[in-house]
Amino acid sequence: MTRTEYPWLLPSAMAEPGLIDPAPPGGRPEGKPGRPPGGKSGRRGRRPRRTVRDWVVDIIAFLFAALLGLVAADASDQINQNDGIVLFDQLVGAASCCAIWLRRRWPVQLAIVLTVITVVSPASAGALMVSLFSLAVHRPFRPLAMVGALSLVLGAIQPFVRPDPTTSTLTSIIVGAVVLLLVTGWGMLVRARRQLVVALRERARRAETEAELRAEQAQRLAREAIAREMHDVLAHRLTLLSVHAGALEFRPDAPPSEVARAAGVIRESAHDALQDLREIIGVLRAPGDGDGGNRPQPTLATLDALVAESRDAGMKVTLDNRIRDPAAVPAAIGRTVYRIAQEGLTNARKHAPGTEVTVAVDGRPGDGLTVGIDNPAPDGEIEAVPGSGQGLIGLTERATLAGGGLEHGVTGDGGFRVRAWLPWAA
Repeated sequence: MTRTEYPWLLPSAMAEPGLIDPAPPGGRPEGKPGRPPGGKSGRRGRRPRRTVRDWVVDIIAFLFAALLGLVAADASDQINQNDGIVLFDQLVGAASCCAIWLRRRWPVQLAIVLTVITVVSPASAGALMVSLFSLAVHRPFRPLAMVGALSLVLGAIQPFVRPDPTTSTLTSIIVGAVVLLLVTGWGMLVRARRQLVVALRERARRAETEAELRAEQAQRLAREAIAREMHDVLAHRLTLLSVHAGALEFRPDAPPSEVARAAGVIRESAHDALQDLREIIGVLRAPGDGDGGNRPQPTLATLDALVAESRDAGMKVTLDNRIRDPAAVPAAIGRTVYRIAQEGLTNARKHAPGTEVTVAVDGRPGDGLTVGIDNPAPDGEIEAVPGSGQGLIGLTERATLAGGGLEHGVTGDGGFRVRAWLPWAA
């Protein structure tokens, strides 16, 4: 995720990720800033380093506490004639202002100590206000509520311990309580705003991560689709090349007419395979643009041409197409049927050469469309072909994506059968 351009303008709790727990209502309890759940430091106990903004805020807080302390000490000097009490107020007030620099490390302990001290030393009132504000910003509601209640109780006692002759006791209690509540509420507002910013930053980070995952998934699906298309298109062509090249290799004494026919099939298959490969690469280079994105796609109407091509290659194929109007079949369903039949014929050519293959297609709108490819067991042992089984995996994925299903397996007599059902809406 992109980091802010000026991290030194942020508080340390927001400049370093994970130092503020958004803690939504009803969620898990909030941990201490800079510490993950369980109370253990995620960075070997190191506290967050102050940013430039933190130093500026700490200096301003110190000066504010010192200013209020001087005002309270001056008022105490005018009210009290005892030099010892005045000196005590000044010393305690100065120590309280210096203790402000510890508010980030021990906010709860410092607030409790200053709450007690302020009862006997009004010069510590400014430091107490800064401490309560810091506590509200950096700690969750429970410790803040306890310290806040303690400060209200002791604040009500303070006018009786150190009365101000110029102000009534009730007025002092009310003013002190209002000031404490305002300071605490302001700190809670700042904390809530920081939590909101952190929550939005985390949501943005998750959104970026999810977008990357979606992009990776889209790329993976595109690669799978391209691999499936290349297998379906090229396997058929290359199998024809292999069969006729093998025939020429093992029958060098074949009649010239058969050699010429096999060479012609090899030439046409190589040309068609190269053309198909060019089209697929064109789609890879410029998806959606150029001729590759608009190249003709096979449909159920082109199934006859596929069977005729296989027969020309020397296969025995029986086509039983009971669809009266192939053009009425949706293009996506027809293309899936074509690919299933193409893969079935390719497998039969590789694993059961010389056998008679039956391709059956049937169905009607509303009932769905079925396609089956059957071939008997081959004669003799057939050498294993590398990469066998990948095409059937791709066909199963095709049928599933189309909303149907595909089954395949060996029959009782040693043959092989492929059956697929695809939805055909009425």
